[in-house]
Amino acid sequence: MSSLVRLSNAMLVRNLVNHSLRSTRLISSSQKNRDAATIDIPKKDTTSTTPTAAAATNKNWVSYGFDRHDEAEDRSATHASFFFAVTLCLVLGGAYWSYLPDPQLQDWSQREAYLELRRREAAGLEPISKDFIDPAQIVLPSDEELGNTEIII
Repeated sequence: MSSLVRLSNAMLVRNLVNHSLRSTRLISSSQKNRDAATIDIPKKDTTSTTPTAAAATNKNWVSYGFDRHDEAEDRSATHASFFFAVTLCLVLGGAYWSYLPDPQLQDWSQREAYLELRRREAAGLEPISKDFIDPAQIVLPSDEELGNTEIII
């Protein structure tokens, strides 16, 4: 943003234009008639109907890279590959992916959690019991086994 503010300064822009004009050289790239050499190229026979000759006669055709010799084959291969890539892979693949069932069961687990909360509230229990696991089943190390181990709670 600060560079845009600096560029909007008229003096800086004027200095840049002046510097660019001083450091450029203008050259003419047009050929003069006396400098150009002429070569007579004989005309080729355009009556042949081979695909190579047909492609050579169409000067405006640029190949898409599927077939460099036949324009019709190049176009059909291009259209087919884009149909499969865009229509089948992107459109149908995207629709399939968006309508897949929940693979990690996140929706199901959230529904079950709400049902369990509603059941515990209706029974008059706490939402989560502090004795979720029976304390008699938990085996803790003794003070001698812990020694100087730091305990972070």
